[in-house]
Amino acid sequence: MTMTIAEADKILSANFAPWVLELGLTVEALGADRATLRLPWSDRLSREGGGLSGQALMAAADTATVIAVSAARGAFVPMTTVQQSTSFQRAVTGADVLIEAVLTKLGRRTAFADIMMTDAASGELAARASTVYALLG
Repeated sequence: MTMTIAEADKILSANFAPWVLELGLTVEALGADRATLRLPWSDRLSREGGGLSGQALMAAADTATVIAVSAARGAFVPMTTVQQSTSFQRAVTGADVLIEAVLTKLGRRTAFADIMMTDAASGELAARASTVYALLG
């Protein structure tokens, strides 16, 4: 079953804390093993020096993984982050960020993903992350 972007957006709006929703994330694309979200630029998310905060990028990577797992399974299931590791490559200033989460393994009880975060204006890699999730349902 292929999930639509509208269905993924509904999962996003129904299953995340209000502060995550305030990031303004939107689903850009879905595949059988991946999801791409857009984190819009906001001065509220920048830190001293004008770069986008790492906390916002990490939350976006975590959220993109949930959408990728949901797309792969055809629906949202309860899940929780077990591990996330993030490496920051360059600052993003004044541009949206595209977050692509690609599942590297989807089991019955666990999921693994690699996430690339790119500056939407330049296409340059801003950060990369890896996540491990426990699937609870």
